[in-house]
Amino acid sequence: MSTAKAVGASTEDGDPLALALFGLTVVSGLIDAVSYLGLGHVFAANMTGNVVVIGFALAGAPGFSVLGSITSLSAFLLGAALAGRLTAGRLRFALVAETLLHLAAAGVVFAAGTGGDVQYGVIALLAVAMGIRNATVRSLGVPDLTTTVLTMTLTSLAAEPHSPRRRRRVLAALTMLAGVVPGSVLVLHGQTGWALIAAAALTAATWALYREPADGSHGA
Repeated sequence: MSTAKAVGASTEDGDPLALALFGLTVVSGLIDAVSYLGLGHVFAANMTGNVVVIGFALAGAPGFSVLGSITSLSAFLLGAALAGRLTAGRLRFALVAETLLHLAAAGVVFAAGTGGDVQYGVIALLAVAMGIRNATVRSLGVPDLTTTVLTMTLTSLAAEPHSPRRRRRVLAALTMLAGVVPGSVLVLHGQTGWALIAAAALTAATWALYREPADGSHGA
């Protein structure tokens, strides 16, 4: 087991790392609200959702895109592969990359909208960012704080109602919701670019506020 994973496993809810991951969970809610509602029913953060969407599209369900979901999956895997080589255990480095990619996606939306083939470029930028972040967070090994998926977190909440990590699991779900709701409102009111600006701003704020431990086990 790596040092980052060993330290991550003992991270308390009030630790700077946990607080950073809660903030990034909010960002995930924003990003998936943008990608699903504004980019053709595709997920940029939740790859399980994309596998399901591909199944829907192959079965002939209207409103779902095989190309969009494959674009997201491919870009996500690229981001994860890059992170495996460059940002493992280095959260602040990954946050810089994520912020820049969110800003790039916002710039494309403001300049060209989300119609036609443009949406695939926006999907790719967001999914690369989420791949980088997912791989980096995975390397830190903090239980119940993946920042992008909640299935096992909610399963653990129900199966272990008296666990000392119960509060963390509830907060993980609430922070995801805290990103999905405003993100959805912005997209539904034609403000997709501003939803991405909000995601970039929150990611940048997380970078600015987070400081790795003195031993450097969590940081860039």
